[in-house]
Amino acid sequence: MASSRSSSSSSEESPDSETSVSPVHLPPTPPPTSTAVLKSPSESKSSSTDPPQCTHSEDSLPSAAFYGPLDSKNPLLASCEKEIRELLGFMKKKKALATSMEQKYEFHRRCATTLFNIWTKYAPRLPSNYYNEKLLKVGDSLCQIKFHALSGKNICNYQLVCESDANLQNEESVRQCLHILSSFRLIMQVALPQEHLCWIIFNGTLYIYTICRKLMVIGQSSKALEFLLWASMCMESSVPLLSIRYLTWRATLYTAVCQCHYDCQDGIHGEAFARRALAKIDELRQLELMSSSSSLETSRKYYREATIKMAVMIFKRGVFESRRKNKNVLRPKLRLNLKEAQSLPWPRTVTERLLDELLDSTSSRFLAVLEALSDSNRRILQTGPLVTDEMELRDVVSELFMAGKELLILSNVRSNGKLDFPQTSLLEHVVEKRNALSVGASVRFAKLAFTYEEWGLFESLAGQLIHFLQKQDNPQSKKAEKDLILLLAVEPLINVKRNRGLIFPLETDKETQSIENYLKHIACHESCMRTTFTEDTFSLAAILHFCVCVPTQGVLPDKDIVVDIIGLLWQRCKLGIQRLNIPKNDFAKYSHKISTNK
Repeated sequence: MASSRSSSSSSEESPDSETSVSPVHLPPTPPPTSTAVLKSPSESKSSSTDPPQCTHSEDSLPSAAFYGPLDSKNPLLASCEKEIRELLGFMKKKKALATSMEQKYEFHRRCATTLFNIWTKYAPRLPSNYYNEKLLKVGDSLCQIKFHALSGKNICNYQLVCESDANLQNEESVRQCLHILSSFRLIMQVALPQEHLCWIIFNGTLYIYTICRKLMVIGQSSKALEFLLWASMCMESSVPLLSIRYLTWRATLYTAVCQCHYDCQDGIHGEAFARRALAKIDELRQLELMSSSSSLETSRKYYREATIKMAVMIFKRGVFESRRKNKNVLRPKLRLNLKEAQSLPWPRTVTERLLDELLDSTSSRFLAVLEALSDSNRRILQTGPLVTDEMELRDVVSELFMAGKELLILSNVRSNGKLDFPQTSLLEHVVEKRNALSVGASVRFAKLAFTYEEWGLFESLAGQLIHFLQKQDNPQSKKAEKDLILLLAVEPLINVKRNRGLIFPLETDKETQSIENYLKHIACHESCMRTTFTEDTFSLAAILHFCVCVPTQGVLPDKDIVVDIIGLLWQRCKLGIQRLNIPKNDFAKYSHKISTNK
C-alpha cells in the first residue's frame, strides 16, 4: 500500500492559520493513473486569520484578457489559482484539528467565507468557461478531501480495534470491523462513477482486503465474503483499474473470494467464481492483444500468475469431484493399489494426470497440491483421515501426498540425497516457471502430512527440513524449526500404535537421524526431576518449555500448536492427578473439580 504524497511543509502556514500543527497522516497514495492527487499548497505567509479582502471595485478592474493569453503565465489566472490552492491546502491540513462542535462550526464558517470571497473577487474578471471549469474542479477537490477524512477515520478506528483486541475475540470487535467495512464500501460506491477517483477505489480494496483477511483467520469468512466480492467487482467496474498493472491485485482478490467459499464449505461456488475470474482474465488478455500497449514479457508474467491462481482454485474442488461415486452406477470402480503405484514413473494416478493437464511446472503443481489438501477449518493437531465415507476421496488425499512427495524429490533433492532450497518464495518460482520449491511450502507440506497421519512421510521430511533450517539465520526459519520440533515431539503421544501411513518415507541419512538425538538432548537438558509419567509425555513437556521459554531471535512457535499441546498435556496430567493417594473423603471433590475444569 502506498503512502500518501499529500504532505504539507512544516514551515508553511495557511491564510487562516493561527498555530502550527503536526502533520496529519492521510490514506495511501493514489495509483499513478489518478488525476486526483492533492498536493500541498505554498501557503500564505500572512499573519492575518482571515483572507485579504479586495479594496477595489470589481467592475473597474481589467479582465484576465487584459494581461495577455489565458495561460499559466497570466498574472490574474495565476493569482486565482494560488488563492484556491492555499485555501484547499489549509482545509486539508486543519480539518482534523476541529474536534468540538464549536470548532467545526468556526472552521466551516471561515472556509466558506474565504471561498465565497474568492469567487466574488474573480468571477467578473474571468472568462465564463474558465470560471465554470474552475468551480467544478474546486467542488471535486472538496469531495476528495472529504473522502480522505472518512478513509482516515476508518483506518484509525480499525487500528484502535486491533490495539484493544488483536485477535478479534470479542463479538463487539467483529461488529466494529464490519461497520468499518460498510463505511469503506459506501465511500467506494460514491466514488465509483468518477474515473478520476479510481485511486479511492484502489485504496478501498486494499483496506477491505486487509480487514477481511483478519476476519478469515478467526473463522469469520462468511462475514468477509460480501465485502471481498464488492472489492472484486469494483476493480472490474473502474476503467482505469482494468490496466494490466492491477491484474495481480485483482487475482489476489479473486483468490480471497474463492477461499471464503471453500472456508464456508461451499466449494461449488468457489470453483464457479474461479472459472468466472479466469474468463475475465482472458477478456483482458484479448483487449491487450488488440492494443499492444505494454511489454509482452511483463504482461506474460502478470497473466501467468493470475491464471495459475485461478487454476489452483479450480483444481481444489475438481480433483475431488471428479472421483465422487456415481450413485446411478452400481458397478464398483477398480481401485489402484497405491503402494505398488509409488514405484511407477510419473504420472502414476488420475490426480497426477490432472495436474499435468492444468499446470506446467513443478512449482505450480506443488502449489495446487498444497491448496487441495489445506482446510482452514482444521487445526494441525486435529489428526486423522479425510472425514468422508467415500473411499475414493480418501484415495485422492493419498494420491496428493504421493504427488507432493514426488515433486519435492524431483525439484529439491540434490545428488547427495539431501534437501536444499533457494531463498525465494514458491509464488516467485510459479511465475518464473521454475521447477523448484521453497522451504516454506515444504514445511507446510510436512505439517499436512502430520494432520493426515502420514507418519512415515512426516518424520522423514521433518528430519531433513530441521537439518536444513538449523543452518539458516532468519526468524521465519527459526519459527518453522520450532514448529517441526514440537510436532516430532508430540507425534508419539498421538500415533500410539506407531503406524507409518500409506506413503513411503523419504530416504534418511545419518545427519537427519541425529534429529532424534537432538530432541532427546533437549528433553534431558530441560529436565529437573523425574516423574511417574511416560517418557514421551515428559519429553514433550520439556521440549515445549525449551521452544517457548528459550529465546531464539525472539521467535516463538505457532500459537495454535502450543495451545493444542498444552491441552494434550493437561489431559495426561489430569489422569495422573486422579491417581494420587488422596484421602477417600477428598477424592470425589478433587475428581469433580478436575473433570469439570475448563
